[in-house]
Amino acid sequence: MTWLELFFDLVFVFAVTSASELVHHDHSWLGALRALIVFIPVFWVWVGGTMHANLHEVDTVRGRLGMFAVAFCGLVLGLSLPMTFENAALWFGGTYWAARIVLLLAIQGLPHRAAFTTFTVGAFLTGPLFVVGALLPAGPRTAVWAGAALIDLSVPFLARKRLSSAPFNASHVAERFGLFVIIALGETVIETGSAAGEHDLDALRLGALAAAFAVCCGLWWVYFAFSAPAIHEAIESATARIEIIRPVLSYGHLVLIAGIIGIAVAMGAAVREPAEALHLDEAALLFTGTCIYLGAFAFTRWHMFHTLATPRLVAAAVCLGLIAVAPSIPAIASVALLAALLIILNLVEHHVVPQTLHRTA
Repeated sequence: MTWLELFFDLVFVFAVTSASELVHHDHSWLGALRALIVFIPVFWVWVGGTMHANLHEVDTVRGRLGMFAVAFCGLVLGLSLPMTFENAALWFGGTYWAARIVLLLAIQGLPHRAAFTTFTVGAFLTGPLFVVGALLPAGPRTAVWAGAALIDLSVPFLARKRLSSAPFNASHVAERFGLFVIIALGETVIETGSAAGEHDLDALRLGALAAAFAVCCGLWWVYFAFSAPAIHEAIESATARIEIIRPVLSYGHLVLIAGIIGIAVAMGAAVREPAEALHLDEAALLFTGTCIYLGAFAFTRWHMFHTLATPRLVAAAVCLGLIAVAPSIPAIASVALLAALLIILNLVEHHVVPQTLHRTA
């Protein structure tokens, strides 16, 4: 990983914060779906930059200028994202198209052009679709943008044979996606810290902030204690690395990040009013987001090793049950219950996973 890539990632800290703001303004299922639709192109721009840096030398004058250009597009995407369904739709669609064109031009004339197909579709099909959608009313715009996002998501699968020859660097690509998880977890810290700062700090709000931070730590532990090394090992040992990168990193991490954003928004609401019960939609964001986060790991483990992540699946099921409980208890209790669940999960895995690895070895 280079200093250039770390600078590139700074822009997407802002983009994740903007996605959280969009969900914060509309907690409904439709609002969450719209937020996901417009977050997919933002994430896909980051994935495009990451894959370009993985396959090509970017620490050159040309490479730096190309990454700077994509980063600026990401900055404008993040700026316009909260207002994409109001007066910033054309800025959003046009900037996404520009980012895809820059990525396409960046790989022209370079070796390892196996990713050319994915960048071509973005530049000539989905980018224009986002611009067309921006010119439509909100309802048709959502439909057109959803279709464009699904096309973008399908391209790595449809082009898997071409991408199978790409010489992906396992350590680099695993590090990069792990760093994006850190960016999303950082958003939970920003969201809860900002929420606590909106009022005078008292013992109850400090307790809610502590519980929210414990949740952040628990989510970090779930990913980085065992999953991150397992992902790196699976990519390193795979015959066709794209068969791990595509489902586990490109798709699986999109789901992980979406879950974290939902958790961040709900915990911000809990820290603002810790004595009040969470509304049902906020409770759904908190516990469904965690269920999605844990469920994504279960999917990736099955895909990589064909084994069940039983503790995580059980914890995910418990999360779904807690949705019904949360609207009748104080918000601080809901967050504390989630923190306790994650602590128990990590303690169980700390005992069970090393034994499983030992038996496998």
